[in-house]
Order: sequence, then C-alpha cells, then structure tokens
Amino acid sequence: MASIELKGVTKHFGETVVIPGLDLEIQDGEFMVFVGPSGCGKSTMLRMIAGLETMTSGRIFIGGEDVSDKGPSERGAAMVFQSYALYPHMTVEENMGFGLRMMGTSKAETAMLVQSTAERLQLTSLLKRYPKQLSGGQRQRVAIGRAIVRRPKVFLFDEPLSNLDASLRVQMRIELAKLHADLKTTMIYVTHDQTEAMTLGNRIAVFNQGRIEQVGSPMDLYRKPANTFVAQFLGSPKINLLPYSVDDLQDRIQFDTQCSLTSEQLGLPLELLKQGKKLGVRPEAISLCAKNQSNLQGVIEFTEQLGDATIVYVRLPWQQEMLIAKLSQQQIEFKMGDQVGLLMDSAQMIVLNHHDQRIDVR
Repeated sequence: MASIELKGVTKHFGETVVIPGLDLEIQDGEFMVFVGPSGCGKSTMLRMIAGLETMTSGRIFIGGEDVSDKGPSERGAAMVFQSYALYPHMTVEENMGFGLRMMGTSKAETAMLVQSTAERLQLTSLLKRYPKQLSGGQRQRVAIGRAIVRRPKVFLFDEPLSNLDASLRVQMRIELAKLHADLKTTMIYVTHDQTEAMTLGNRIAVFNQGRIEQVGSPMDLYRKPANTFVAQFLGSPKINLLPYSVDDLQDRIQFDTQCSLTSEQLGLPLELLKQGKKLGVRPEAISLCAKNQSNLQGVIEFTEQLGDATIVYVRLPWQQEMLIAKLSQQQIEFKMGDQVGLLMDSAQMIVLNHHDQRIDVR
C-alpha cells in the first residue's frame, strides 16, 4: 500500500496543453475517483502516474518515493484497462500469471498466487479457458486478477466497466468495492460515469479541461459543489439553475417581470441572495402544488415514469430550459398540461455568483 502525491504535474502535446498544472494528494489505502467529461485529461493523468505517458514537468511520488523518472514496471502500480488487454492465445491461468513470470517469480509461487486470486474473484472454474470463451464480466475479472497477483502498491483503473452492459456494471461496481475493502490498497479509478464515481469513491476529483475543479467525498460534492460545473456534472437528472436579480426597492428576488419572491418565501437570507446571480436546486428538492399556492408557476410539459419515482418537466414562462422535478410516487397527482405551483426546499438550494462559484455563508 502507498500514498500518491502529484506536484505541479503538466502535460503538453505540442502546443496543446492537456494538463496545465496539477497538485493532488491521495492517501494510503484510499479509493480515489477521477471523473469528468471525455477529453478532460483524467486518463492522461492516470497514464502519467502509471509511467505509460511522460510528463512535461512536475513530480510524482508513490509511497513517498519520487518515481517521476522510473519506468512502469518500477513504480509498483498495476493498471486495468478498458479493453481488458488479455492475451488471446493464453488461458486465464496463463494470463493472470504472465506478469509474475516476467518478474522472475518461481512457478510454485506463481501458481499459489494465481490460485488464491482466482478463488477471491470466483475464477477457479475458468482457469483453463481462453478469453474468447469468457463473457465480458469474466474477462474484466481476469484483467483485475492479473493486476492483483502482482501485489502492487497501487491499482489504477481506466474506465474498466464501460464495455459492460448496465446490469454487469452494477455487479462489477459491487465487486470492486468489496475488493477494495478486502485489499485496503490505494486505488485510482477513472470514469466519465457519475454513478460509478458516486458509488465507488472515498473521494472524487472532478476534472475539467485538465484542471481539478473540486476534490471531496461524494456527498460533499453533491450537496456543496464548488461551482456551476461540478453542480451540473454530478446528479441525474441534473441540477436546475434559476437566474435571478434582486429588486433593492422592494427586497424581492426577481426571476421575471411577472415572477418574484421574498427571501422569506425562498427561505434564504437576503444578504446571501444579494451576492448571487443564480439559484441551484436539485430535482428532488422541488415539489408541486396547486398554482395558487406559489408565486413560482409553470406548466407540466412531460413526465417520465421510473417506477419508484416520476420525473416531471415544467415549462416556466420566463426561462428557456425546463425545470425538472423528481417526485416519489406518493407525490405525483398532476398530469401533462396542468398549470402548477412549485415549492423548493431551501435547505437543499445553493447560491452561485456571477463567476459561477458557490457562495457559502450558511
């Protein structure tokens, strides 16, 4: 096991700056997730930690040791790829033991490590099969097993579940979480899937254009996003953003010439609202009521029945984007075309300033 420290890491491809300068500390035994949209630099950063990609500048430390100039095999890191990268002419047993054989491990020790790892990952009955005889989930377990047998200091996962169907992804997420709890080894997991990030990570680093926007626990990022980018990237359906201005003469929050609320009606301090330009409200923090029970009103344009919940899309007369509410089955009593009032839970609102940064004074 080992901590990982990134100091001033940059990466340029010619004149293109992919990582402009990154600092991050990952604790020993932590499960860290790098999440962000495609092309944001998260996989490039992972490959630099593994030694598969050279840095332009900066230093990387693993277990307190500067590994910046060391090759991949000297860093004590094992990487699991999206494509599995199994040798098609080798059996599962041979694939899992290949790295050990290259390291000069004895046949007896290799066999013992492969056997114990296969038992842990429920691969014992598949050891004599070839990759073409395995399902996608089985191949991914073999790829993970091949990493485990090397007993690395850190595990690096590059979107390992993206080729699996939805049900297998759920199963593999559970297996990875159990594996981390069992091994207690430092892990970095790269994904663009926010569900994977929220369910797997002890902490999440949200990447955007080569920079880290925010680092924190899943629920801290969800409840207290640092800015608009993090607020919109995490959460499904995504957060509602409501631009507003403050009418200083009447101390009212003006959404439109026809729609305004007092700070008391919103449940937020007026001084806080005066510093902001947008309200951020999660869909589950919105409920519907009769139109005469709220000054904030709209028309239901569409509903999605999800079984345990209903997603309601409400057209506001003063905003191009529809407002989204996520209601339990007990809450839904309206239908498409109904004009409704909207109530928002102030405890779950965030206020964003004109720089798109969250204002935190509560």
